[in-house]
Amino acid sequence: MKRVFPKGTPPEQVIKALTGVITALDRGKSWSIEIVEWRKPRTHQQNAYLWGVVYPSILEAGGEVLAGWQRDDLHEYFLGECFGWETLQGFGRKRMRPLKRSSALNKQEFTDYLEFISQRCAELGIVIPEPEMK
Repeated sequence: MKRVFPKGTPPEQVIKALTGVITALDRGKSWSIEIVEWRKPRTHQQNAYLWGVVYPSILEAGGEVLAGWQRDDLHEYFLGECFGWETLQGFGRKRMRPLKRSSALNKQEFTDYLEFISQRCAELGIVIPEPEMK
């Protein structure tokens, strides 16, 4: 269950809601309760722009330099470059994985991620079309 309490919700109202949830829990099961700050998640439009405009534009402008690359390859690369990498070992090999996934980004973080990609591409002479405002 997920419940969002808007900024300014009186503590009494939060306590009442949480008490109701907790007392309704099945006592025959173990439960984990986590309270985290709510932040507006990325939008579907942001995600569609990333996958439908940004990555295809990079692949098209990249030409031979990006021969064989796919959108998923760009996604992994830019996530790692933006948020850092971790090195994993297995089966006698090493591989790198981004520290953060785009699905975990909120609206502002996703906007910052798009700006990071745009800036990196501009440094390489690749221009990404601006999103259409509706």
